[in-house]
Amino acid sequence: MKISIITATYNSASTIQSCMESVLNQSYDNIEYIIVDGGSSDKTLDVIKEKANGDARILYSSEPDKGIYDALNKGINKSTGDIVGFVHSDDFLAENTILEKIVNVFKIKNVDGVYGNLHYVAIENTDKIIRNWVSENFEPKLLNKGWMPAHPTLFLKRKLYSDNGGFDLSYKIAADYDFILRIFKQPQLRFSYLPETIVKMRVGGASNRSLKNIIQKTKEDYRAVKTNRTGNWMTIFIKNASKLKQFIS
Repeated sequence: MKISIITATYNSASTIQSCMESVLNQSYDNIEYIIVDGGSSDKTLDVIKEKANGDARILYSSEPDKGIYDALNKGINKSTGDIVGFVHSDDFLAENTILEKIVNVFKIKNVDGVYGNLHYVAIENTDKIIRNWVSENFEPKLLNKGWMPAHPTLFLKRKLYSDNGGFDLSYKIAADYDFILRIFKQPQLRFSYLPETIVKMRVGGASNRSLKNIIQKTKEDYRAVKTNRTGNWMTIFIKNASKLKQFIS
C-alpha cells in the first residue's frame, strides 16, 4: 500500500527539516511526500529544495493559499497513494517504524482509517511532553460526548476524501473536526485505534494561539456538531473539559 504524506508549510524554516526527516527516514518507503508551501518568505523553500534534490518521493509547490485547510486540500488532490496522512510543518513522526505499523493495521484489519496517540511537546525541548493525548477505541456514541481522534494521527484511505469533499474552507480552525464528524458518523466505515504515539506536535497551534482563536474554535466546533447532528453545547463543553486530563497524565 502506498502512503501519501502531506505537509503544509508557511515560513517554517526552523522546523521543516526535522519534520521532513521524520517522514523520509521511515522504515516503510512506499510513500510519496507532498509539500504544499503557501509562498514562504524565509528559508523554508531552500530546505525543501535541498531535501528534494534527487529524492523522487518528494513533490513540492509554492504559491499563496487560503490557509492550512486549502493547502491540505491541494495536497489531497495531488496525492496518488492508497492512504493519506498529514505531518504538519511543526510536527514530526514519533518513531521511524510508525508508518510500517499503520500500514500493517490497514492490511490486517481491513479498515478505512487508523489513528493513535499524540504528544504535545515543548518547542525547544521536544523530549519534554506538555500534553499527552491518549485516544481509545471508537464507538459511535463517543461523538455526542465531543470525542475525536487527534487529527495529526489520523490516516485514511484516500477515497474517503474524494467521497466526502475534503475540508470545508468556511471553517478557519475547526475544518478537521467537521471532516472527522462527517466520516466517523457513517456506520459503513471502520476505524482502528493503534495504541502508540504516532505524532509529536510542538505547542502553539492555531486553535489555541490566543483567546480570540479559542473563542472562534468553540463557535466553529458548535457549528460542526449541529451541522453533522452529533451533539449540542454540552457536547462542546465535554469536549473541552476532557482535555484537562491530557495535561495531568
